[in-house]
Amino acid sequence: MADQDNTLRVLIAGAGIAGLATAISLRRISGLSNVDVQIYEQAPELLEIGASIALSPNGMRTLEKLGVNSALTDEVGFRGPSGIPQIFRHWKTDQVISVDTHTDVPDPRHHTTRFHRGHLHAALLEHVPRNIIHLNKRVKRAEATHDGVSLHFEDGSSAHGHVLIGADGIRSPVRQSFIPDYKLRFSGKVFMRATFDASLVEGKIPDLPLDSMHWWGPRDNFFASRLGKGQYTTVGAYDDPRTAEEIERSISWNSKGNVEFLRERYKNWNPTVWALTQHTPSTNLYPNFAGDALPTWVFGSRVTLIGDAAHAHGGAFAAGGSLALDDALALGLAFKHVINSSTGLEYSLEKIRRALALYSKTRQPHTARLLRIVHNQIEQRTSTATSFEEEDAALVARMKKRPNTEWLSEHDVEAAFKAALNESETEEHLEQTLSLGDGSKAEAPFEETLQLRRSKI
Repeated sequence: MADQDNTLRVLIAGAGIAGLATAISLRRISGLSNVDVQIYEQAPELLEIGASIALSPNGMRTLEKLGVNSALTDEVGFRGPSGIPQIFRHWKTDQVISVDTHTDVPDPRHHTTRFHRGHLHAALLEHVPRNIIHLNKRVKRAEATHDGVSLHFEDGSSAHGHVLIGADGIRSPVRQSFIPDYKLRFSGKVFMRATFDASLVEGKIPDLPLDSMHWWGPRDNFFASRLGKGQYTTVGAYDDPRTAEEIERSISWNSKGNVEFLRERYKNWNPTVWALTQHTPSTNLYPNFAGDALPTWVFGSRVTLIGDAAHAHGGAFAAGGSLALDDALALGLAFKHVINSSTGLEYSLEKIRRALALYSKTRQPHTARLLRIVHNQIEQRTSTATSFEEEDAALVARMKKRPNTEWLSEHDVEAAFKAALNESETEEHLEQTLSLGDGSKAEAPFEETLQLRRSKI
């Protein structure tokens, strides 16, 4: 494709939450009047499928900024009556050991909210024209050249544009096209997830908590919560000692689980957890994988990643949905700044590169911090306790010393974008200072200052 064109054609791989949010952001936040967004989804149809998903305050605020206001209602999502986003209980005694809190979330609509994933997806889909979504398009490979980008699909067809956004999940074919050696690591956990009508448990389990609850055991965890639209979820996360290769051969994502295994696994837990397993009608399995932080999010000056494709954190701290939404908003802000601060309507390769670099500078350090915590937890998961008492004491201590994730759940992506923009402008100014009119080098202090700046980014 030509390097300059009056219409910016953006290809998005994936019509999940990340892909839809990206389309909304590029059409609304970027302020681009001549942008052509096309989404390519591998599924044959868009259905309300999947398990539960939580959005923390940063994700809820971003939904509002994107104009997806229906998802802020009490009908679509569930917020606990106590206003406490997460309560952690002991697996056997049912004692509350620790809680998460909101620090600066004055609007109750922005409190941590839990959805059936399909309902959140449907709320986003209301704001994306169906005619820009192309189904049955499984990506085989992606390419980028000086002139444009291409998606090649397994059905033999292809799509071409100016910019490519890989929003195609934790096993992203777009990412693998540019980083073929990238590998995921099995975290050692498999999640047994279920969503069902809340009437199956409400009024049938004595003292069923009204708020979302997370029970921790020495090795396994159990989560239960109401969701929006009268739904309920249970999630059993259990240790699986098999290797990543063995897991991949035996368990596929969203494969049917054995509810009797769930019940057997938690039969010795406290009565509330036991009763929840008895009323859970079925489960699906989700082996948990995580990947290392990527060295770059920009490929060929025209390609970037968003959501799990960019930061394969394995769903830690239930942050995936909020991270994807914040990614989408940051991308829209980056294009808005670069295009609005430039002269002319054409979308040159340099403008695209600058927008994607600004997006990456905004988001990459934030998600890399999360990935460091995730991998540290995976490496430290082996217990050295020699008795039940020692193991229980270690569990309680671990629950009380959970990482403070306020920086994650109440992250201000707009403030982060402004900070990244200021850093970029300062760096550009210093680089210009280094190039003097006569071609000579600037004095050493300027170079030292620039290197110091770069080391902090």
